[in-house]
Amino acid sequence: MIRVGYPEKLAFALPAEIPAGVELVPLADHLEGTVELDVLIGDPYYSRTIAKWPHLRGVKLLLALLAGTEWAPPLVGPTVTICNARGAHTIATAEWALTAMLSMLKYIPLHAEIQKSGQWKRRFELAKHYAEVTGDKRELEPPVLQEELHGKKILMVGHGSIGQEIEKLLAPFEVKLTRVARSARETPKVHAIAELDALLPEAEIVVLILPATEETRNLIDARRLKLMKQGTLIVNAARGTIIDTDALVAALQAGHVRAALDVTEPEPLPEGHALWHCPNVLVTTHIGGSTPMFARRAVRVAFEELARYVKGEPLENEVQLGNSD
Repeated sequence: MIRVGYPEKLAFALPAEIPAGVELVPLADHLEGTVELDVLIGDPYYSRTIAKWPHLRGVKLLLALLAGTEWAPPLVGPTVTICNARGAHTIATAEWALTAMLSMLKYIPLHAEIQKSGQWKRRFELAKHYAEVTGDKRELEPPVLQEELHGKKILMVGHGSIGQEIEKLLAPFEVKLTRVARSARETPKVHAIAELDALLPEAEIVVLILPATEETRNLIDARRLKLMKQGTLIVNAARGTIIDTDALVAALQAGHVRAALDVTEPEPLPEGHALWHCPNVLVTTHIGGSTPMFARRAVRVAFEELARYVKGEPLENEVQLGNSD
């Protein structure tokens, strides 16, 4: 019998049919004593998994309910196989990325300020905002009150399952998409990360959707921010560590770039941090995967992997350290 521990709060998301030979063990948020397990289904909040780990014995397989698992190897060591929840966040995070692009191009944060003020005449601030953020000083008629996503040049850094879903959502907008990943591929055309410096100057929107590794830490630093054209929109739906926060703050304060961030470094972003108050930035509080469907999708992914484990089949979501695609 394979003993599988799972967060008791997720009992509602368990599948109707459990693989033969599996005994499910509900785990409270706070454990006392020790629990013998063969497999652990992680918690949606990895801090809880970290807190439970000292109470667990015998775990051979960790089925994380998160796409990002950079926290797991130092916790479980080299003898425990780690699988992520690739696919569980795909739809929600891709929708967030698309929403973030449209929100910034339609000046929704500024519109929210105007609505709060109750002053219709402030709509004329939008034309000034367009000129300042893009550097386009032409006297256009009628005044520019928003931008279009249609036809934009988008550089997508990372082309895993979420990146591919974002690409699907972008299709109706007929954007000019350039893909970047750890290694080059031909079908579809994907550029290697080594080409990033050459590609950044042409992008109007840079979408970051790649895992946090030592290789990707501060991938977007002061030097690469300077390579971006005036008004480039940076959309980070990945991990905060991919951007050098101090360099981003400086670039935002200088009015060189704009950004939509669902993740930050540090995280949680402390009260009073400069990033909260920068111009031309939209910050959401790491909500990308948090929808009513998340738990059911993540648990389904975990149990599909568990079924393969029980049958001795290859695991599909096993984490390969250093993979940055």
